[in-house]
Parts: sequence; structure tokens; C-alpha cells
Amino acid sequence: MQPAISYRLIKKEKHTGARLGEITTLHGTFKTPMFMPVGTQATVKTLAPEELEQMGSTIILANTYHLWLRPGEDIVKEAGGLHKFMNWHKGILTDSGGFQVFSLAKNRDITEEGVTFKNEINGSKMFLSPEKAIQIENDLGPDIMMSLDECPPFFESYDYVKKSVERTSRWAERGLKAHRNPDWQGLFGIVQGAGFEDLRKQSARDLVSLDFPGYSIGGLSVGESKQEMNRILESTSPLLPENKPRYLMGVGATDSLIDGVIRGIDMFDCVLPTRIARNGTVMTSHGRLVVKNAKYARDFTPLDDQCDCYTCRNYTRAYIRHLMKTDESFGMRLCSYHNLYYLIHLMKRVQQAIVDDNLLDLRAEVFEQYGYNKPNPKNF
Repeated sequence: MQPAISYRLIKKEKHTGARLGEITTLHGTFKTPMFMPVGTQATVKTLAPEELEQMGSTIILANTYHLWLRPGEDIVKEAGGLHKFMNWHKGILTDSGGFQVFSLAKNRDITEEGVTFKNEINGSKMFLSPEKAIQIENDLGPDIMMSLDECPPFFESYDYVKKSVERTSRWAERGLKAHRNPDWQGLFGIVQGAGFEDLRKQSARDLVSLDFPGYSIGGLSVGESKQEMNRILESTSPLLPENKPRYLMGVGATDSLIDGVIRGIDMFDCVLPTRIARNGTVMTSHGRLVVKNAKYARDFTPLDDQCDCYTCRNYTRAYIRHLMKTDESFGMRLCSYHNLYYLIHLMKRVQQAIVDDNLLDLRAEVFEQYGYNKPNPKNF
């Protein structure tokens, strides 16, 4: 039987070991490394599915926690699953809802069985267990699902993180046993351990022994420095199987994407590009640009003269600034379209750089554009 999710390693970049590969799901085969737009409420804010497909997006995310609260996984299942519900015909990945429970919910109580918390919408008492998270994700019907985990703060104490990692491993095993659709939905395990390399190693060892179709690295980009994140990636990524996809959760800054690829990551997601777009900040080939600034009031050039996206082909900085200053949603749409296009096509450039064995050159170019410290090729 063909697995629900499969990964094919095509090439490694000779200077860094960065991976060019393909992920195959029920809804298509997609090149990696890739950036995945976030559609929290079964929609990428302000954008239509057709626009996402037009810009080259292949997998998008939806949020289990929020869809559980509204409209409810039962309604999505009755609609025929997320793909039909939101009219998206390529890949979908859902998180487990755990991160939102731990970061958003008040009055939460963690036990071995799961997490009890207060519904942020109506105040009702709710309970999320590994089995319940999997049931919700099975009903939502994505191609890729996440196990329920606890995401401890990066600077939490060693003793707390150790207990958390051990519980996350037990929860992962319970979720795997509860998974109803392993023939067409791939379930990933999530490696935790905060900033402790030995606990990351323990977590990876536990999860790899369960033979998941893919693995996520969680608990990063939560306030630690870029150097600390890279340190954990360098020690954790090599512990994961070469023949399965590796997903770094919640990362979308340009430097972190390239540095993650260099350290063996295949998949990334983040709300960053659409969140900053709604405030008028865009990513360009010359660095970040805040289009709401007064100096663009009479600037009739595109957001990025090196970009051929819909926004840059048709609209000027002056017009988009006008839209943003008057709170017109079309301005948010144009900036969101551009930012996602920029990151999706940056990852296409990363893919080509792996083919050409010049990823460090691309890294140096992007770091210079964004004003990051110039990289040392011997210490990337």
C-alpha cells in the first residue's frame, strides 16, 4: 500500500547539505524546500484560493483549534472535508490545536490525560486530549496532521521541559493509535525540548521509534535568538530520518528560512507575511518596505522592481499607500498577495540554488538586502 505521505530526496547541496526533495500527498506532489501560507480559519486572510494557486502555493495550513471552536469539525466533515469546504484542491496541513491551547487559552490545566481550558469565545469548559485532537483532524480531512504536543517556553526550567517532553512522547503514541485514516492522512510527530540539546535528542529518539510519516520541530521562534534557534536545528535535524519530511513550525523570516534549509529543513509556515502586510509592511528584493510611510505618497513605482507578481505588475506604491491610509481592504489584499508571492518564489530560488550548489551565495545576497550581518561561509 502506498503511504499517505512520502518523501523523495532528490539532491543535497554540496556545501551545506541542504535538501532538495518532493513530498507526495493525496492532492499532489510538491517540491521542497517550501513555504506554506497560513489559513487559520480555513482561509488565508484577504486572499482567494485561486490567487494562492496562481502565485504557486502548493500546501496551506488550517488551524485545528479555531476550526474546532467555529464552525466545528462536524460541519466541515459534513461539507466533505476542508478541501471542499474551502475550495482548495492542493495540499492542506493542520496543526493539533495544542499551541493555541497553551498560548491563548486562560485557566488551562494540564494533566496526563490532556488539557482542560476555557473556550475563548463563550467561556465554556473544554477538554483536548491526544485522541480528541486526532479525531478533530480526521474529521477536518487534511493531507498532513500534527500530533498533540505541549510547547514549553524556550527558557523554561530543565526539570519542567524534561517532564513535558516525556508527556509529549506519550501523547504522540496515543494519537498514533487513535488515527483512523493512516492510508490517506499522514500524521507527524513533533520534536520538543526547548533549548536543551539532550532533551531534543530524547524527544527525537522517542518519536522516530514510533515511525511517523514525517517529523516537525516545534518550540522554536518563540523569543529565543536566531543563534539559539540555529544551534537547536543543527543538533536536532540530523536525528530525523533522511527519507521523511522535516517541518520547522512557525518560521517565516527570510533569514530563518534560508538558515533552516541549510540545516536540513524541508517545510516552513508562518503568519508573518500576511500579518505584516495588513499593516503595510512588505518584503522586497531590496529588504523590507513600509509602504504607509509618507515618502511613498508620490512614488509611482511598484513595491518591488524585481517582482512580477500581480500586485507589482499592476499597482504603485502611491496607490497602495493611499489604500492603506484609508483602511481599504484592497490594500491589505495587494500587500498580502505580494508577501506570499515573494516567500514562495524565494523558496523556488532556494531550490534552484541547491541544484546549482550555490545556496551560500543566495544567502549572502538576501542577508545583504535585509541588512543582516554578513555571513561567514565557514560558519553558516
